[in-house]
Amino acid sequence: MSNEAHHASIAVNFVRGLALAVLLLLGGNTIAQDTHSSQSGSTGGTSPEQAPPKADKQAAPSDSSTIKIHITVTDPNDKPVANASVYVRYNESGGLFHHDKLAELSFKTNQEGSLKVPEVPKGKLLIQVIAKGWHTFGKWYDVDKDDQTIAIKLEQPPHWY
Repeated sequence: MSNEAHHASIAVNFVRGLALAVLLLLGGNTIAQDTHSSQSGSTGGTSPEQAPPKADKQAAPSDSSTIKIHITVTDPNDKPVANASVYVRYNESGGLFHHDKLAELSFKTNQEGSLKVPEVPKGKLLIQVIAKGWHTFGKWYDVDKDDQTIAIKLEQPPHWY
């Protein structure tokens, strides 16, 4: 094979690979969704209440298939539980060739025991709460109203003798 034919073969393979990559990205935009989920779900230094840039807010009005929820975590005496870890999980579409997967967002409650969850899809959500000194909580919720408030009461942990 001549040097020119070899270079032409490499160029053709490069173009094919590039076309395949573009098709995969457009067919199932899970890479962009994974990046968004991991950025908004991280607890290290970022606020769960961060808003997207203003240009995005003005260009695209709130999608009717997503909602915002408010979660309050209290003890049996209705006192707020601060600094509790709250995990919100929901099914996320995988795209054309991908399977559905369980996406996760993680947050911490504030001093009033509450937090605001940014836009999540309507439907079933798994909410799990872990707080030091309290029994771990987990329950599936069917949410369909925007700005819905979910109140969670934690229980005392079982005593082991």
